[in-house]
Amino acid sequence: MQVAGWHVEVEFDEDDTHTRAAALLRLRDGVELKARGQATRDPRDPDERRIGEELAGGRALADIAQQLMAKAGAEVRSLGTP
Repeated sequence: MQVAGWHVEVEFDEDDTHTRAAALLRLRDGVELKARGQATRDPRDPDERRIGEELAGGRALADIAQQLMAKAGAEVRSLGTP
């Protein structure tokens, strides 16, 4: 059995009301998938940066997940597998 791993990086940029996330997934075949996500805090909400990071990071990772599924689907189709 072969053990495989992926490397994921998520970085955040924040100000008083906005959180932006940049995500990068490195696959074993050398492909890098990149995505961005953002969140905006309502001024009436408490200043909990962790929540903004979770929302922005989750949105970026959801985009990566969609890209990954599209890549896998294209690879299956290219093999001629029904």
